[in-house]
Amino acid sequence: MTNYIDGFVFPVPQKYLVQYQRVVETVANIWKQHGALAYFEYVGEDLKLEGTRSFPELVDAKEDEAIVFGWVLFDSREARDLANERVAADPRMIDLIAPLTDPSRLVFDAKRMVYGGFKPLVLSTNS
Repeated sequence: MTNYIDGFVFPVPQKYLVQYQRVVETVANIWKQHGALAYFEYVGEDLKLEGTRSFPELVDAKEDEAIVFGWVLFDSREARDLANERVAADPRMIDLIAPLTDPSRLVFDAKRMVYGGFKPLVLSTNS
């Protein structure tokens, strides 16, 4: 298996979480139309472990913010690179993302997102 993932973590104000979720449901489909095999986003619930740095600390989350953790699965890094190009050029993305990045009510702040592309190291499943 040579899959590749893009992983990311960032804060979203709690009061905008439902709006964010609605937008991302469409965004996930756009990613899949451009080559992603799967798209996942989760909201943090249990984020503290004694002796470790937490996601909220990493992204400088405020008291009223939720932590979103997600990843997008691709066949390969090449497929990911092509999907990134296609998604960036897709006019639907501009229309979807613009309301989330409006400075007057910022839902998504890319400057506080942690992101990276990852190749497999260990893959273990029950199937």
